Amino acid sequence: MSRPVRPTNGRMIGGVCAALAQRFGTSATTMRVIFLLSCLLPGPQFLLYIALWILLPSEDKATRTAW
Repeated sequence: MSRPVRPTNGRMIGGVCAALAQRFGTSATTMRVIFLLSCLLPGPQFLLYIALWILLPSEDKATRTAW
């Protein structure tokens, strides 16, 4: 299992939903709908999105720093 990375293609804002969609084998649109629906519930969804945006490396940076 490889580490998820934010793809350079298919991004809307930060590529977090696209990265999670690749990781779980679903479409990016489905992941975006799930995220938007989760925003109706109380919780730190936006903070989690921002944290993942910071923590997940971009695809181009991940390939450059690979061993």
